[in-house]
Amino acid sequence: MPLQTISTAEPFFLPGDASKLACLLIHGFTGTPKEMRWMGDYLNARGHACLGVRLAGHATRPKDMARSRWTDWTASVEDGYNLLRGVSDRIFLVGLSMGGVLSLLMSTRLDAAGVVAMSTPAELPAPYPAWTMKALSYFKTYIRKSRGAPDEGWFDKEAWKDHISYPLNPIRSAAELQTMLGRMRSALPKVNVPVLLIHSKDDTYVPSDSMPKIYARLGASDKEMLWVTGSGHVVTRDAARGQVFEAAAAFVQRVAKSTK
Repeated sequence: MPLQTISTAEPFFLPGDASKLACLLIHGFTGTPKEMRWMGDYLNARGHACLGVRLAGHATRPKDMARSRWTDWTASVEDGYNLLRGVSDRIFLVGLSMGGVLSLLMSTRLDAAGVVAMSTPAELPAPYPAWTMKALSYFKTYIRKSRGAPDEGWFDKEAWKDHISYPLNPIRSAAELQTMLGRMRSALPKVNVPVLLIHSKDDTYVPSDSMPKIYARLGASDKEMLWVTGSGHVVTRDAARGQVFEAAAAFVQRVAKSTK
């Protein structure tokens, strides 16, 4: 039987300095750990142990994702957190898109040191309730991500060429994300760890008003917003990634010094 995980999209662990904060890297909706690997390499070069988790149903086949529920994704994050506890008792949650949703939500359930949430939606563009989307999924399984070219929205076309994600959005999974977004919004006032939000003004996938909406509801007293330009939605792989990595590393290091 062939391997189920797509080649180059496997989860990864990068050992680091046990005296430093560890980072749990969480990819996005339909994405893979690969979209967090360059960021993991950057943080690891600065001494941080990094674990890039594979969320349930991802990096295999779209139908695996359609069978997954939002609680499977939170369990994947919890598993990653518990594994990292073997190398550090201070862990940052670092997420992209839905990974940002998971980072913010799970920071209220896990003993996290802080959060970096990138390209994170406050809500879905379509305001349909989850139950409506679930009902629709019985008649239509997938929807196309975009009507434009596959690389539309990307500034670094070379990076896009080996980017891996499912080409379709499972409607049942979108319903699960809708439910989880509601849980995240309810949890935001309870977030009491330092948070850095990062969003590209050129993101055509998640509306740019998402970041200020999340920021306004955060209960954290230590919270920052960073706007970048010249990048699409996947800021961890697109042209502005260097600025994103530098800002995230500086934030993690600042928080680490303040919590010693």
